Amino acid sequence: MGFDTLLGNDQTKENLGLALKKGRISHFYLISGPEGSGKHTLARLLAAAILCTGADRPCMRCTACRKVLEGVHPDFITVDDPEKKTVPVDLIRQARADMYVMPNESEHKLYLFPRAQDMGIPGQNALLKVLEEPPSYGVFLLLTTNPDALLPTVRSRCTEIRMQALPRNVLLEALARQFPQAEPEDLQAAANRSGGFLGQAQALLAVGSQIPEETRLLADALCSRDSLKLTQVLVPMEKWKRDALADTLKLWQELLESALATACGSQAVSPLARALAASRESRDLYAMYETVKKAREYTLSNVSPAAVCGFLAWTLR
Repeated sequence: MGFDTLLGNDQTKENLGLALKKGRISHFYLISGPEGSGKHTLARLLAAAILCTGADRPCMRCTACRKVLEGVHPDFITVDDPEKKTVPVDLIRQARADMYVMPNESEHKLYLFPRAQDMGIPGQNALLKVLEEPPSYGVFLLLTTNPDALLPTVRSRCTEIRMQALPRNVLLEALARQFPQAEPEDLQAAANRSGGFLGQAQALLAVGSQIPEETRLLADALCSRDSLKLTQVLVPMEKWKRDALADTLKLWQELLESALATACGSQAVSPLARALAASRESRDLYAMYETVKKAREYTLSNVSPAAVCGFLAWTLR
């Protein structure tokens, strides 16, 4: 099985496979790449491979591999607090202390830092103390979107792995399998805008495939320049809660922004954005974007949904 479930990055997978076969495991891995580049996938596979008890590591069948993939292995620990902008230094100190407690059921003990760029200088200095003299069984996996945010003294102790963009044919084949209902133009646009990274392309297509009915009706009304249709969309929304209205207006902003970009020569993943770009001039799209943006600001400023919808009906007509 090995690292086959990770698309692309063939040289990285080959190097890791050979190192594992020879028993060469680094104490510190720094895996870098933009959002959606596969950092987390590689980290899980690498953790499974290090803890694996099978022959072809990671075998994906042994108890250790299954526990890692399910997130329940006691020797694979995540160090993070997603609700905090910066990874709390106390969590890093706790992980540092816990590192010197022997593994529960494996020969190694792994610590995953999913936001290494957000550790801050105090956190990195706290981590540096264990990086200088790690126990023989300890492994740290540092994931980052920006390796330059880490101290040189931290990076110098790490085995660096940079995630690579996927070949276009590999990316398009994967997207076609996962989004069989998507139009070829959507797949091409997602591949172009993602920079070759699967996760980003998936996010773009997922957003495009989950468009609320109100957004579809709005696009139809704007494309056909039908004031009655526009009013029929907005009147029921007058009774919505502010939070729900604000969320929908954010979607409308994104739709109009995408349509405006398409009108200016960019590719849009959303068929609705392409339809708007084809039916309205760029100056109209910009004016509508500004109107929706202002409406959302009104909503977040506690203006009543009825007043906001009235403003939209009058200004967008």
